[in-house]
Amino acid sequence: MSSPTPDALLGPADVRELAAALGVRPTKQRGQNFVIDANTVRRIVRTAEVRPDDVVVEVGPGLGSLTLALLEAADRVTAVEIDDVLAGALPATVAARMPERADRFALVHCDAMHVRELPGPAPTALVANLPYNVAVPVLLHMLDTFPSIERTLVMVQAEVADRLAAGPGSKVYGVPSVKANWYAEVKRAGSIGRNVFWPAPNVDSGLVSLVRRTEPLRTTASKAEVFAVVDAAFAQRRKTLRAALAGWAGSAAAAEAALVAAGVSPQARGEALTVEEFARIAEHKA
Repeated sequence: MSSPTPDALLGPADVRELAAALGVRPTKQRGQNFVIDANTVRRIVRTAEVRPDDVVVEVGPGLGSLTLALLEAADRVTAVEIDDVLAGALPATVAARMPERADRFALVHCDAMHVRELPGPAPTALVANLPYNVAVPVLLHMLDTFPSIERTLVMVQAEVADRLAAGPGSKVYGVPSVKANWYAEVKRAGSIGRNVFWPAPNVDSGLVSLVRRTEPLRTTASKAEVFAVVDAAFAQRRKTLRAALAGWAGSAAAAEAALVAAGVSPQARGEALTVEEFARIAEHKA
């Protein structure tokens, strides 16, 4: 692998120049905050443990700050971008700043929530700076659609990072925590300050690492059946599971029967349960 030129990554002036040339103004609607610090993107790539044989998929590459750092480290990178102008410009940015790696880059111009297939070899890693407003659904969709993704590192709003990595019993443990855990071992992998972004957001960001389970959860219930229990349990999270799952089971009595059969107290609340316990409840629906 030939090594890229030292100044291949984007600095603050580069990001602003690119944006000005494209007439791009970061929009709140799409949660756009561009990373302007080369050390930060290199740190993200290191934390993601990107290897020379990895095929990385990146969601929301923006102007290409993280894309270029990923191309330095991975075998190939496929970026998924919804924005017309950004999608149109990124291949040229890659070709200009890292010509020796340009043939290792592919761009998919669409909404990540609608991606069903990617060009080239199956992705082994997902690394992305996800807009806070779509972070959780995009993450879950990508993990579900591409089972070949073994390792994921996403940068999200700190509050979202806390939720994703929370364990049972935590006040912020909820639907995102349980669903992410269905696919992977999830943990917080660091914090990112506001000054590495343009424009600087009003909130701090966090890194979340997800390592896919080597073996899926052992359950006779389908993912859809388990997720239905999770959604019902947290829709009324202050209620006991006997009450919260009444609609899902058909009645409070039926919910209690399923809970007892699963070895879960009907008086427990959703925030106390592991994903394995939710799976057991799903198995015992009458």
